[in-house]
Amino acid sequence: DEKSQIQALDRTQPGLPLKKGRAGTMTHDYKRHGTTTLFAALDVATGTVLGTCMKRHRHQEFLRFLRVIHRNTDKRLDLHLIVDNYATHKHPKVKAWLEKHPRFHLHFTPTSASWLNQVERFFALITQERIRRGAFTSVPDLESAIMDYLEHHNADPRPFVWTASASAILEKVARAKQALESQH
Repeated sequence: DEKSQIQALDRTQPGLPLKKGRAGTMTHDYKRHGTTTLFAALDVATGTVLGTCMKRHRHQEFLRFLRVIHRNTDKRLDLHLIVDNYATHKHPKVKAWLEKHPRFHLHFTPTSASWLNQVERFFALITQERIRRGAFTSVPDLESAIMDYLEHHNADPRPFVWTASASAILEKVARAKQALESQH
C-alpha cells in the first residue's frame, strides 16, 4: 500500500518536554518543506515491512515498488499483494508487468475497506510513533526518519494479530451494509 502526502513539517518553535504536572507541548504552527509517499509491503507472517519513499504516487512509482519487492523476496515464492482499488494498481502498464511476473497476485479490497489491509495498521504506528510529533527540516530529513523507523521495526518484527473474531468482523460489515442500504 501507499501512505501518500506525508508532510515534512518543521515546528516554528521547539515543544516543551513532558514534565510532572504538565503534558508535553508543541506549537500549532509550522513550516512546510514538501511531501513524500511511503510505499510499503507488510509480510503478514513475520511482521517485516519492505518500504521505500518516492516523490509521487502514480503507476510509475507503483511499478518501481513492485520491482523492489521482486528483487528483495525469494524468487520461489508466490506473492499475494492486498491492494486497494486505486487506479494506479489497475493501470495498463501495471497489468502488463504483472502478466510478465506470474508470481505476483493482486487482491483488491472492497471500496472503503482499506482497514482490511494490515499494512494500514503499520501506517498508523509509524504516524503515531515517528511522524506526527516530529519536526523535519526537509523531505530527505523526513525520509531518513521513515527509513530509520523501518530498520528499527524490522530488527524485531512481530506480526499483527487480529483482536476481533472473523464472525464479529463479518457481523459489523453486515450491519454497515444494512445501514447504507436503508438510507437509500
